[in-house]
Amino acid sequence: MFAEQNEAGHYQWEGLYAGFWMRFWAYLLDLIVIGSVNRMIINPVFRALDVPLVKEGIFSPVSIATAVVFYLYFVLMTRYYRQTLGKMVFGLKVVDLRGNRLSWGTVIFREWIGRFISATIMVLYVIVAFSKKKQGLHDMFADTAVIYEPR
Repeated sequence: MFAEQNEAGHYQWEGLYAGFWMRFWAYLLDLIVIGSVNRMIINPVFRALDVPLVKEGIFSPVSIATAVVFYLYFVLMTRYYRQTLGKMVFGLKVVDLRGNRLSWGTVIFREWIGRFISATIMVLYVIVAFSKKKQGLHDMFADTAVIYEPR
């Protein structure tokens, strides 16, 4: 995979931009991974500490711990591998549209702030289906895209 700069100074990535459904299935797989981590690590730790697992609100210990796992998973996987496990399975990668390596600022903005905004208004994820580069709102904010790399 490489980027080629056009006359306007923008980078065009070799490969295809990943559409809504490919990204949707990758995200579902990621949710299964995160749910499994929570059930294998968070739940036993909370049981051992005698902390109730019943979610009493968004600020309950279990809710906070699962949110931390969720965001750390997306931030760390995207920063170090440019893809989550779900994206790996489907051959997808997150790229910076300027051709730069993904920085901490870009990844945190995309995965934490941008995803929070998109998740708050779920219909915003549908933008992926209609934008030219198949970008979600969080991609547009961070100037990133998700591409498909056939193996």
